[in-house]
Amino acid sequence: MHRAKECPAANEFCFTCAGVGMRRLFWSLLAVSVTLSIVLWLRAPMVPESPEESAAPTESPDEVYQEVDWVQLMPEADLQALMTPPDWMNDIVDGSEEDDLDLLSSPRAEDEQESRFFQALASAEVVPAMNGARIRIPGFIVPLAFDDRQRVIEFFLVPYFGACLHLPPPPPNQIIYVNFEPGIALDSIYDPFWVKGVLETRPMNNDLADAAYRLVAQSVLVYREP
Repeated sequence: MHRAKECPAANEFCFTCAGVGMRRLFWSLLAVSVTLSIVLWLRAPMVPESPEESAAPTESPDEVYQEVDWVQLMPEADLQALMTPPDWMNDIVDGSEEDDLDLLSSPRAEDEQESRFFQALASAEVVPAMNGARIRIPGFIVPLAFDDRQRVIEFFLVPYFGACLHLPPPPPNQIIYVNFEPGIALDSIYDPFWVKGVLETRPMNNDLADAAYRLVAQSVLVYREP
């Protein structure tokens, strides 16, 4: 097994390294808002890339997997906090001195609402009811480990493209650490996938990011427009 480098897309243009401003990056950081549009986009019919892409033990007919949206992995309190960002963020001018990513981790006010907002941006709080749930969820793959055939066998599943690579990671409760023993040939990090398996509310820490959930994948299917 081979571990991925810190940034598998290091040879590609990185918005974070290029100094993208806070306002232009902010809604990408909020997995809540970005995810809603991605989920709608991914609901179209899909076709497996090849039989190998969905290789996994045979399922019994009574194993039902619930289609889950990313917001269902976020406690209601975190969701509400992220939906009410500080008013001062709307007044920041792109490219100004205040348009700084560091502000995302440094609250400038002492009011409770703002403090709660920044806590939610890094929240690892989970939804207990999701533990043991059989789910099917769409997302993008961030490779962590490869087998000898250079197929991805461990990865983070994230709700929007570029998370952990081009953009800072979403909150841990919007990241799923996935094991998929058959492995998957990842031709492009731009490709979205459907991942199916049993979810666990068990954290996983990595230099790249922290995940609040784990999942052993039953299948990983690449999305392709018909």
